[in-house]
Amino acid sequence: MKQYKVTGMSCAACSSRVEKAVSKVPGVESCSVSLLTNSMGVEGSASDDEIIAAVEAAGYGASEKGGSGGAADGTGAAVGNSVALEDEDMLKDTETPVLKKRLIASVAFLVVLMYFSMGTMMWGWPAPGFLAENHVAMGLLQLLLSAVIMVINQKFFISGFRGLIHLSPNMDTLVALGSGAAFVYSTYALFAMTDAQVAGDSGAVMGYMHDFYFESAAMILALITVGKMLEARSKGKTTDALKGLMKLAPKSAVVIRDGSEVQVPIQQVKKGDVFVVRPGENIPVDGIVIEGMSAVNESALTGESIPVDKMEGDAVSAATINQSGFLKCEATRVGEDTTLSQIIKMVSDAAATKAPIAKVADKVSGVFVPAVIAVAIVTIIIWLLVGQTVGFALARGISVLVISCPCALGLATPVAIMVGNGIGARHGILFKTAVSLEEAGKVQVVALDKTGTITKGAPKVTDVIPAQGVSEDELLRYAYSLEIKSEHPLAKAVVEASEEQGMEALDVDDFTILPGNGLSAKQQGAVLTGGSLTFAEKAFAIPSEVIETSDRLAREGKTPLFFGKDDQLLGMIAVADVMKEDSPQAVKQLQDMGIKVVMITGDNRQTAEAIGKQAGVDQVIAQVLPEGKEEAVRQLRKENGKVAMVGDGINDAPALTRADMGIAIGAGTDVAIDAADVVLMNSSLMDVPAAIRLSRLTLRNIHQNLFWAFIYNVIGIPLAAGAWIHLLGWELNPMFAAAAMSLSSFCVVTNALTLNLFDVRDAKRDKKRKNKVKSNKKEEETMEKTMKIEGMMCQHCEATVKKALEGLDGVRGAKVSHEAGTAVVDMDSNVTDDVLKKTVEDKDYKVLSIN
Repeated sequence: MKQYKVTGMSCAACSSRVEKAVSKVPGVESCSVSLLTNSMGVEGSASDDEIIAAVEAAGYGASEKGGSGGAADGTGAAVGNSVALEDEDMLKDTETPVLKKRLIASVAFLVVLMYFSMGTMMWGWPAPGFLAENHVAMGLLQLLLSAVIMVINQKFFISGFRGLIHLSPNMDTLVALGSGAAFVYSTYALFAMTDAQVAGDSGAVMGYMHDFYFESAAMILALITVGKMLEARSKGKTTDALKGLMKLAPKSAVVIRDGSEVQVPIQQVKKGDVFVVRPGENIPVDGIVIEGMSAVNESALTGESIPVDKMEGDAVSAATINQSGFLKCEATRVGEDTTLSQIIKMVSDAAATKAPIAKVADKVSGVFVPAVIAVAIVTIIIWLLVGQTVGFALARGISVLVISCPCALGLATPVAIMVGNGIGARHGILFKTAVSLEEAGKVQVVALDKTGTITKGAPKVTDVIPAQGVSEDELLRYAYSLEIKSEHPLAKAVVEASEEQGMEALDVDDFTILPGNGLSAKQQGAVLTGGSLTFAEKAFAIPSEVIETSDRLAREGKTPLFFGKDDQLLGMIAVADVMKEDSPQAVKQLQDMGIKVVMITGDNRQTAEAIGKQAGVDQVIAQVLPEGKEEAVRQLRKENGKVAMVGDGINDAPALTRADMGIAIGAGTDVAIDAADVVLMNSSLMDVPAAIRLSRLTLRNIHQNLFWAFIYNVIGIPLAAGAWIHLLGWELNPMFAAAAMSLSSFCVVTNALTLNLFDVRDAKRDKKRKNKVKSNKKEEETMEKTMKIEGMMCQHCEATVKKALEGLDGVRGAKVSHEAGTAVVDMDSNVTDDVLKKTVEDKDYKVLSIN
């Protein structure tokens, strides 16, 4: 997405106009304009010149934001830093100081104007002798003072009439028309007064004094400026989180050059450089510890206040704080490639995109200003037709113009999105787009990967069970030689256990990984194989007593791995992955929020069921390959609605992409993070309900903002037009209309800032909704089928039938008895009789009936 800086926008109508103009450029696929950050994101093949020309043709200014990303070799570090600096400059509150100067100058002249226009006329305050009875002079003084105030606030008129010329009226147009109309009519009344003065008609002279609206013309501008200043200050606070992240970026680093420590600007650090960090210093770039031990405070990135111990081989991230020991590290990612820069980019990009709900406000804002101008004209005409004076009718029309507020509509969504994104960033929850922030709260099912998501992903060997005639050392050595070439967490457990015993791996070749199944390699001509029971059975025979032992281990939540040499079983090694302490609590919170929780894993069903039971999930889908996970997510979407998939590995990427909402655990692979919509910097499942909770809070805040913005205009415009004058006697002065308008946007932005008061990890505020999946329990209990099977003679037959049935998707378990000749199949989704029958008969048994 190309990013641009846009200047000259004053309200939602402006951003809508820019968006429409750029969207019409050939080659532009999508365009999103943010009034909050004055930025524009464009996707497509259109050139920068074409896009900038389209913006300028619409009456605004544009320039390309930043440059290309940092290169992998570190040459882009300077570019990355300059882009960050430009982003920070763009977020600086430059409006408030300018508006403050304008307001002070306006108020200085306005006080004098109000003294002579209202103080002397309405309240009898003393005036200089030469003005006391000289009404024409009094009018001229008011004209001059109001003209000065209009010159001070000329930006409203320049922007407003420019928008009118380009047929894209905005909020400034309403202000300029309202103030300008009051000034022009008052000037007409002043000239008419001079004519009455010459004619000696003192009554007419006094009458024209009441037609002066100079103070209204000036007061409107001053009050709108007050509102603009309050709005600018509040808008500045909504970007505090992003600005805070940018300030974390270190400015220098101590690197080792030619054997000496040298302090250099951060832009000069390159990938491969060795840098040192002393206690209390910020880590300058992402790297790997090559010497030393320390505790590192990573709260700036993850929101976790507890320091993390680091030693040789551990990764460290830029902007985290070295608290205790001396560290020597090798730079791995610099410039825009660092974790901090990626977070800043993610939050910034999310601010530049639009949530679906914002489209409603955009459509309204696009026609709002022209509609208000039309309503104001109709109001004036109606009051003139019913016999009211021009001054009265004009006052009603001006009130309509200045009370209407397209800004409140336009800001309702982006300010809440920006605040929500900032809160998420502070807690290590990163939403890639505004769409993901809005949609996360709507999920109905959360599908969880097991390894590394529910569990710690660091399993340990618990049992080593060699086959008859094979020693434990022999089994472990062959398993070690095979697994040492694998990156799978279960393989690492075997490798770790072998190395603890001082094993040496045998030389193997033709190593092959079969995803979701197992491994194979050759050792001096013999074929070594290892993997799950399903995979191992295809390679060598497994005695029924071994299968029974594996079933027992699986029921305990352990994963049995089978190893063989050629067609001979070497034995079985059981590995257990420890569950994260907070996983059951996270699952419970999700269920309390009315969300169905499903665990999807490639592990065997018994192990998966054991882990699922400990975690408290509603459904377990086991023994699925990566494409099977994607298919499972597809089926969950079809049956339940919106699905969020939570995973951390490469094998989770297809499912993360298929889900309505992909959520990647931050400690996971880059592939998983790239495929996800939400990234959780902490490897904690507790952040999943926190992300959903934050989304719901943000969406509720947006609804509140839109409600108040709409209701303000629905109530304010009829009131300003005088709809209630005859019925209730309510009449709105243009000055009060301007005051109301100036406060509306401020109130919307302030309401968005209240999001900061909520703790996204506090489940007490969750609305306890009845979990829809609870009603499925009965259905699951009654979803059983009893099969009469002929041909089963022993326990091995039972194990064969049981394993075949439990390998089917939708089958939770099967109780098989060769003595009774039955198999009772427990299912969590309907499996047809034909499938059940074929599965058993493929194992050379005969199915007599299914009930």
